[in-house]
Amino acid sequence: MDINHADVYTDFNGLAKLKIEAQKDSQKSLKEVAKQFESIFINLALKSMRDAKLSDGILDSDQSQFFQGMYDQQLAVHLSGDPGIGLADLIVRQLSKGNQDSELQGMDLNSYRSNYVKTQSGKTETAKSITELKSETGVPITSVEQFVKQLWPYAQQAASEIGVEPKVLLAQAALETGWGKFVINKTDGQSSFNLFNIKADKSWQGDKTIETTLEFEQGIGKKVQAGFRVYDSFQQSFQDYVQFLKSNPRYRDALQQTENPETYVQALQQAGYATDPKYAEKIMQLYHDKALEKYQPVEMLASNTDGE
Repeated sequence: MDINHADVYTDFNGLAKLKIEAQKDSQKSLKEVAKQFESIFINLALKSMRDAKLSDGILDSDQSQFFQGMYDQQLAVHLSGDPGIGLADLIVRQLSKGNQDSELQGMDLNSYRSNYVKTQSGKTETAKSITELKSETGVPITSVEQFVKQLWPYAQQAASEIGVEPKVLLAQAALETGWGKFVINKTDGQSSFNLFNIKADKSWQGDKTIETTLEFEQGIGKKVQAGFRVYDSFQQSFQDYVQFLKSNPRYRDALQQTENPETYVQALQQAGYATDPKYAEKIMQLYHDKALEKYQPVEMLASNTDGE
């Protein structure tokens, strides 16, 4: 069935026919209805952008704004549908009868849009629900409890490789990122997952992002621009932290003193890990913070007491 739809925003006849056909066969007309809704959404977005201008142009008038509005409405019609912005496809998938694509159920528009762009580019990646995406990335971290519980397994794994307590690594990461709330972002707003603020030196071959940071020289703090490493996950951040220390000879002394948390962080500071003269002291304050024990996984607490 070839449904007549409105190719011009003033074509009310086309919309009327669509309404009649929808009563006869709702499934076949769903795509056109979704396209009309996408057109309305695009028009609202265009209007919002027009309204956001800081001042009127020298040739602006009520008449020019009227015709500008007409143009935007027609533009919205042409931009909707195939391929459109993906909203129409999302509506069709969600409202179609007998929809078996369970992976798309409950997905928000941003997640669907990400998947839509991938499929349009020719890739065959499977869409993932927003719940799965959050469990993989775990960003943003919004509380101390989430910070401890989410990162503890990674801290435990990394700590076992260098012989230090997991609490020490969590305390250091907490200091560097404000309990995970201020992890450096990339220029596109996505997280760098850099929990230890390791800089992108000449040996670093991965992605990096530029950020303003506070450095101390002879006890005086100043802001400077520096490149920082970018990871794909928090787990990778812990793994690179271990590799970073092991591959730098200046941290050899610190790695030999991992049995004592305070001595370890002091050795890190002396080796130049950070320029803050109170860096080790601040880490130890967080190390003794009750939150690290309060939110520590129960099975970890049990294993710690077994050895005492």
